[in-house]
This record gives sequence, structure tokens and C-alpha cells, in this order.
Amino acid sequence: MSATQTLAKGIVTLTPEGVREVEHNAELWNDDLRPCTREEHNWRTNRFASLWIGMCLCIPTYSLASGMISLGMTWWQSVLTVFTGSLVVLIPILLVAHAGTRYGIPYPVFARLWFGTRGAHLPALARAVIAAGWFGINSWFGGQALDAILGRLAPAWLGLGIHTWVAFGVFWLLNVGIAMRGPQAIGKLAALAAPTLAIAAIALFVWGAGAVHGVGNMLTAPGTLHGGLFWAAFFPSVIGVVSFWATLALNIPDYSRYAISQRDQLRGQLVMPVVMAVFAFVGIAVTSATVIVYHKALWNPVELLLTFPTPVVLIGGIVVILSSITINVGANVMAPARAFENLWPRVITFGIGAILTGLLSLLMQPWYVLSAFSTYIFTWLGSYGTLLGPFDGIAIADYWLVRVLRLDLVALYQTSGRYAYTGGLNARAVAALVVGWILPLIGLFYPPLGFFWSGGWFFGIVVALGAYVLFMRADSSKLSENEFETMTAVSEQ
Repeated sequence: MSATQTLAKGIVTLTPEGVREVEHNAELWNDDLRPCTREEHNWRTNRFASLWIGMCLCIPTYSLASGMISLGMTWWQSVLTVFTGSLVVLIPILLVAHAGTRYGIPYPVFARLWFGTRGAHLPALARAVIAAGWFGINSWFGGQALDAILGRLAPAWLGLGIHTWVAFGVFWLLNVGIAMRGPQAIGKLAALAAPTLAIAAIALFVWGAGAVHGVGNMLTAPGTLHGGLFWAAFFPSVIGVVSFWATLALNIPDYSRYAISQRDQLRGQLVMPVVMAVFAFVGIAVTSATVIVYHKALWNPVELLLTFPTPVVLIGGIVVILSSITINVGANVMAPARAFENLWPRVITFGIGAILTGLLSLLMQPWYVLSAFSTYIFTWLGSYGTLLGPFDGIAIADYWLVRVLRLDLVALYQTSGRYAYTGGLNARAVAALVVGWILPLIGLFYPPLGFFWSGGWFFGIVVALGAYVLFMRADSSKLSENEFETMTAVSEQ
């Protein structure tokens, strides 16, 4: 029996012999990219629940949900939209997370399985670009909060013509500095942020109820979307919510790799749609209250914050800053930093990857993305969701349908192994990716079929999944059940 990998309670790890066989290959291996040891699988249900609570209770979630009021939806239509989208995207999240827990590998290494040892840079960098965009968006929100605090504490600050940009720059540097500390701080930060953000959300809801004299009055704003108009907005809005977490549906192995068991990561992640719906309700109710109080929908919570007395601005600003840092470190640094590491493992560390992420975020122009809600949900969320959908479909098809959960861990770190394909690139995956983009692009350039573009994530994931399964029918990289059992030493420890 080959001693390349061991199987203990559904988790596969490399044996010492297997580690020695591949750790000399500096082109594909470093301490961040290697599989987790059995001892490093130590995240339980509460760790994953805290992670999701910390990431969901963020300003972009609030803005996503409350902005639907400005589109003309009622409160219940908006909550339903957010819950539906969250439930839909949870399916690929859980399917992809399984691989991270079972094999302890990060996302860029998982991508080697379907795109090849060199081709993996394509999905890894695609995810990195989107994460950098989100990094910039959250930095812009946090910078606005910092700007508000400084403006209240020192009114002369607002006399500085570039005060908003200076605050953004300071906050951007703060995020990059914290991110450089590494991924191990993510769980601790989320555990601290989750209860703090939950209390802040409750306080905001209480204010809204008091300002309009009752919860019932917060929810009386009539919708302006009826019949076909509602469905025309509902479908792309659901896809917008799906796209909101479509990035995590790809790189969730970066987190699930630490799970102590499949049951723990599954239970912990089931909280996501519930938390999204509850926080959506808070954002929607408070935004509805602002329509009554201020006669316009303040879907950016920082704008709402500026209407309060100075002590509230100070406390609220700190909460916004904590929220922005939490999601930036928790969701928007891991993937691009790992992707940059994967480009040159011998030289690029996680810290350097974090710096590169920050620089890339500036090129994404977050100030433009947030200039209008329609730009935020339809242009930003819709476009990148469409581009990422086929990657999700290929990942799910490869792991569940093509390989049936059977991987050769050692080969993932070999330049000439079974996952090197031809020159390190799996051309079948590239072909499936292109096929997955065809329908959405037809909808983009041919308006009568525009629903293919507005629902691009859904069509992309389904078409690419089917195409990849078809293209990989006779691929020789697949392991048979006997081959997998031969290379896997079964242990009851």
C-alpha cells in the first residue's frame, strides 16, 4: 500500500513520505499552500458561524438590501429576494467547501485539479480581481466613516479639500497592515466582531422604530413595482445577491480546509441565509424609516450616520470601521493573497500578497462602483457574477461528477503529475469556461435575449457544468476507486 496519503474519519492528509516527495518542489509548494495536517483541522461549528455572522453583518449587505427599497420593492419583497439569493448561492458554497475539508487544500491548489498546475492561475486570479474590488469597496465605506468621525471631532478637518481621500487612504493602509498579519487572525477577529455588529444592528433598528413611532410604521412604505415590473427587477436582484457571495462559492476551501469535520462546516455555514435575511430586514426597515423621516432613502448607512449627534457618529463610525475591517480580512484578502502566492511560492508570501491586493483594489475604483445603487447591483454584482458562474460550475462538476471525490494529493504538487495535463493547462476546462460564457454574452449584445445576461451566473454555472462533464468523459487524470484505495492508507485515528 502506497503511503502517499491517509484517510481518517473522512479527512485525507499527506503522510510524511508524501510530504517529502513534493515539498522540494518550490514552484508549487510553500507552507501556506500545503495541505493541512490532521491537527490543523480544528475549526468547529461555532467558528464557521462566527465567520459568516461577521461577514454578513457588513455595510455592503446593508446597502444591498436597503437599496432594493430605492428600486421600488416593498420590505417583504426585498427580504424575500435576499433570502432566496442567499439560499441559492449556499448550494455551490457547500458543494465546494466539501473538498477543502476532506483534503485540507486552499482554493488555488483546488483549482489545479480542474485547470491544471499552471492553468489554475486563471480561476485564482479571476477570483483575486473580484476580491480586490470588494476590498476597495469596504475600504471606501470605512474611509467615509473615518472621515465622518474626524469631521465631527475636528470641524476644521472638513475644510481640507481632499479630506475624504485622505481618510480613505488612511483606512486603506490600516486594512493592508492588518491583513499582512496573516489568515490565522481571521477566526479571532470574526469572533470579536460578530457580537459587536449584532448589537449595533439591533440599536439601529430600535432607532428606526422610535423615529417613526413604531415598527409597523417602518414597513408601510408602498412598493412601486407591480406585476411584470416586479419580476423584471426580482430576477436580476436575486442574481445580484447570489453574485454577492459567488466569490466565496469559489474560494470557500480557504476556510473549510480547517474544519474538524464535514458536519461542523456544514452546520456552521447554514446560518448564512438566515443572518443575511435578518440583517436585510434591519437594513430595509431602517431605510424605510429614512424615507419617512428624511423624505428620501438613505441606503448608504454612513450618510444616515451623519444625521446623528456627535457621540453617535463616533460610536457608529467605530462600528462601521470594525465591520469593514472584518469583511476585508475575512473575505477579501485570503483569495487574492493566496492567488499571488501561487504565482511564485518561493518569493511571494501571504503578507506580500495582501499588499498586492490592496494595490489592485485601487485600480477597481470603488468610488465609482458606489456612485449609484444601479451601478452597484447591476453593473458590479451582475457583471462579475456572470463571469464567475462558469468557474463555479466547473469546480462542482470536476469534484463531484468527474472525480467522485477521489483526488491524488501528491499529484497536485507535481509539475509532471496527473493534474499537469498538457503543459500544465487543462484545455477542456478552458473550453467549458468559454462555452459557459456564450449565453450570457449573447444576452449582453442582443437585447431581446437580455435575460441571459441578467441571469448570467445561473446560466453560466449550469452550461459550464454540463460542458465540463461532457469534455472530461475520457480524461486519463481520473482515479478509479481501486486506485484511490491503493494510494490511501485507511486509519481509524
